[in-house]
Amino acid sequence: MRSTRPPARMLFLHFGFVVAVCIGREASAHSSPSGWYYPYQCCSDRDCQPVHGAAITEGPEGYVVEETGEVIRYRDSRVKSSPDGEFHLCMQPGKVGSRAICLFVPPRSF
Repeated sequence: MRSTRPPARMLFLHFGFVVAVCIGREASAHSSPSGWYYPYQCCSDRDCQPVHGAAITEGPEGYVVEETGEVIRYRDSRVKSSPDGEFHLCMQPGKVGSRAICLFVPPRSF
């Protein structure tokens, strides 16, 4: 008579391996064109991109984001220092009414 334990044991071992692989992976983020990595909490591995020209301007109340129409105050927690001295905007692409998740900014120009 055959025992039913070996298939159950194999299933348990397989499940354990899958869990170990998933837990062992570090969350990573994608890199900017200049090579630094956007933090995962800002971009979910896809939502950040450099912005140029008048896409971001400095106003009296904060950074004005042309694409979303929002003003992000200078001390807002979404404002991050840009390692390459350029503006980078992180937001959910293609979502109507999307707001900035993070805004990477160069040193202030005043």
